[in-house]
Amino acid sequence: MFDPGRRQFITLLGGAAAWPLAARAQQSGRMRRIGVLMAFAENDPDAQANITAFQHALQKLGWTDSGNVHIDYRWGAGDPERIKAYAIELVGLKPDVILAVSALVLQPLRQETRSIPIVFTQIGDPVGSGLVASLPHPGGNVTGFTPAEFSMQGKKLEILKEVAPHVTRVAVLFNPEQIPQAGMWHAIEAVAPSFRVQLTAAAVRDPAEIERAIDIFAHEGTSNNGRF
Repeated sequence: MFDPGRRQFITLLGGAAAWPLAARAQQSGRMRRIGVLMAFAENDPDAQANITAFQHALQKLGWTDSGNVHIDYRWGAGDPERIKAYAIELVGLKPDVILAVSALVLQPLRQETRSIPIVFTQIGDPVGSGLVASLPHPGGNVTGFTPAEFSMQGKKLEILKEVAPHVTRVAVLFNPEQIPQAGMWHAIEAVAPSFRVQLTAAAVRDPAEIERAIDIFAHEGTSNNGRF
C-alpha cells in the first residue's frame, strides 16, 4: 500500500530532481532528460506506485514526460549485472539528472559518472556508508533522501524482543551487494549481546536465496531443541 507519507516523500524527490534540470539548462526550449534506475522489477506494485507519484510531482513543477522532459526508465529486478549494464547505458544517454532508487543502483552509477547529478532514495545512513560526505553538504554529484541511520537498526532488535521476549535466535537477512546493509548488520550485531540474542548473518541476493536462508535457519532451530 502506497501511503500518504511516502507520497509526500516522493513529492519532495520530484522537486529535488527538478533542481538540476533548471540549473543545467543551456538552451531555452531544449528537451530535458531524466534517467531513472530502479532496483526493482517493472511489475513491482510499490515501485510502480512510487513512479506514478514521482511523475505527478514533476508535473506540478511544470515538467511533463514527453512534453518538456524525456524520462528513461530502467528496471534492475534485483540483478547486480543487469543494474550495472543499465547504469552504463543511462550514463551514456547523458541525462540532465539521474534518479537512483537504493544503494544497489547508486553504487554502479557513481562508478560511471562524477559529473551528472544523481538524486538517491531508500538508502540508509548514506554518510556512514561513505556514499556522501555529510547530510547538509553531500559533496560531489550525489544528493538525496535517507529513511534511516544505522543506529535505528539496533532499535528493531529491541522491539522484536519486546514483542517476543522468549526469542533467543535471530536471522538477519541482508544483501552483500549493498554497502549500507553491511552497516545495518554491524549495528544489530553490536546490540545483540545486551538482549541475549544469538545472531545469524544470512547474505541473500534474490528470492531463492531468501527462501534457502529461512529454511536453513528453521532447520538449525529445530535441531537445537526448537529454540527460536
